[in-house]
Amino acid sequence: MNRELCMEFVRVTEAAAIACGHSVGRGDKNGADQLAVDAMRKMFDTVNISGTVVIGEGELDEAPMLYIGEKVGAGGLEVDIAVDPVEGTNLVAKGQPGAIAVIAIAPRGCLLHAPDMYMDKIAVGPRAKGCINIDDSVEDNLSRVAKALDRQISDLTVVALDRPRHKKLIDGVRAAGARIKLITDGDVDPIINAGIEGSGVHMYIGKGGAPEGVLAAAGLKCLGGDMQARLCPENDAEVARCLKMGIGDINRVLTIEDLVKGDDCMFTSTAITECDLLHGLRYFGNGVRTHTVSMRYATGTVRFVDAIHSFNSKDIHVKL
Repeated sequence: MNRELCMEFVRVTEAAAIACGHSVGRGDKNGADQLAVDAMRKMFDTVNISGTVVIGEGELDEAPMLYIGEKVGAGGLEVDIAVDPVEGTNLVAKGQPGAIAVIAIAPRGCLLHAPDMYMDKIAVGPRAKGCINIDDSVEDNLSRVAKALDRQISDLTVVALDRPRHKKLIDGVRAAGARIKLITDGDVDPIINAGIEGSGVHMYIGKGGAPEGVLAAAGLKCLGGDMQARLCPENDAEVARCLKMGIGDINRVLTIEDLVKGDDCMFTSTAITECDLLHGLRYFGNGVRTHTVSMRYATGTVRFVDAIHSFNSKDIHVKL
């Protein structure tokens, strides 16, 4: 994929984040999401790609824009696109940290068409690549990761969603002696943090959304990290959905290469509210400042884009 596309995709997530920014803390998660969807869709139509949304806001009858199968772009290279215009709608509604606008892009056929259901996940950074096994106990995984990082288990921090379904997992992390950071919503950002040295996150583990798993896998692949996952259908309808989307072996352990195939993908994320890695939207008199991370697997490039956007004037007063 053309390297110039990286900046075009930055503009896409910036537009989504800015569009819903004034909704932060107003209690309307659906309204915030719709604003971001509309802005992202409009900006995609300026990018020279022929994109197909493989992970989006739902099926055609569920979402008027950015639905699975929708075609976006102004024409050009054929690509698969995974989008989450607002990852963490509850976080936006409540004005809490961790909300992002995020997309992943890969050549056609390279992103797993993940159905909207739960997925078990375990993720680590590049130094612990090859040390995780989703079928092993959390204690065994922590032991191998600690050895790879040349640390004690007590030096590790694990992130997991604070859910009743994770009680056994959380107890296992604590029993092993590691620290645990429990989050309320949104697991893409902490999975990405696990791939960045110095973030303070050494492992992500637990059950969350399958579409978010593919998005996170794209970013983690760009960082050289590792991830395993397994789909968790809860009824016959979800099993049928997996089969319809071409996933024959539902119990199969999915590696990061299964989630994002090939030798090229891009990942872009703009913070809406404050994140561990990125600053949230910061407003001033006639504009807003955004903070975005842009990654490309083919070159190993990771860019942090700090941008100022004027709403009504070219006379910008830049403030730190």
